[in-house]
Amino acid sequence: MALSSGRVILHRHFARDALVWAPLTRVVADDELGLRLWMPTGSPVIREVTVDGRGPREMPFAEWVQTPKKLIQDIYRGPGTLKFNPRGAAYSVWWLFDPAGRFRAWYVNLEEPSVTWDDGAVAGVDLTDQDLDIWVWPDRRWDWKDEDELTERLAFPDHYWVGDAEAVWEQGRRVVPAIEAGAWPFDGTWTDYRPPADWSVPPPPVTEGWDRPRERG
Repeated sequence: MALSSGRVILHRHFARDALVWAPLTRVVADDELGLRLWMPTGSPVIREVTVDGRGPREMPFAEWVQTPKKLIQDIYRGPGTLKFNPRGAAYSVWWLFDPAGRFRAWYVNLEEPSVTWDDGAVAGVDLTDQDLDIWVWPDRRWDWKDEDELTERLAFPDHYWVGDAEAVWEQGRRVVPAIEAGAWPFDGTWTDYRPPADWSVPPPPVTEGWDRPRERG
């Protein structure tokens, strides 16, 4: 199922079967390498917050799981991001760009293998983020990110969506040799990426497909 370049799709993140984050993104390419998506600053997003508007990083996880929540319409305020999902991989690699379009860092997002769906009028990619990540700077220095979140949340197995933390760590460790060697995709490929000039930011709000049942492989 190949998605056409330029198509606007949902990039839905789940905690088990509960939707927690869903930005609109645009397909750069969907080919033998995998799926590449462009998510510009200002993209519409649906995200989960508490009823008083706080996010999961604004409180201990013990409080988060006990607090009533809701989904809201918002916008993505992070850097322009090129996301690459290799076929069948339990991670994605993100290229982060500043407002002037200069490449600033890679970001390895450890996640369950994503699943693509296409209902005709609307399409998307579904996954579960596994919290542990890797920052990679242009000179290939790297650091783990969010290992504290992973450790904290493992104490709540009835609520946490990561069942095998060691498998997540092992997947991260398998990526590190390519980082340190400057091997693909950390060899400079796509660091000069620029979206086509006629690609506007998808208009808000997110109206279709976000509440579709999760697709699993």
